[in-house]
Amino acid sequence: MEYVLIPALVILCIMVLVSLIRGVVAFLKTTKIDLESGEGETATDMQLAQNKAMFARIKYQALAIVVVAIILAVAR
Repeated sequence: MEYVLIPALVILCIMVLVSLIRGVVAFLKTTKIDLESGEGETATDMQLAQNKAMFARIKYQALAIVVVAIILAVAR
């Protein structure tokens, strides 16, 4: 069972990092658009991309916590 859960945990951790990086990149693009336009109004497409990436990060973190809990339960 642990042979399946540990690779699943590693994959989930990688997915957390990828979604975090995508969210930060979307945030930086939004900030760049705000600075260039000078209006302070962000592009809705970038906001949606940022929100989507951050929600994915939260989802993958929750799944990783569940996998860690299962590993700990199995190890006892």
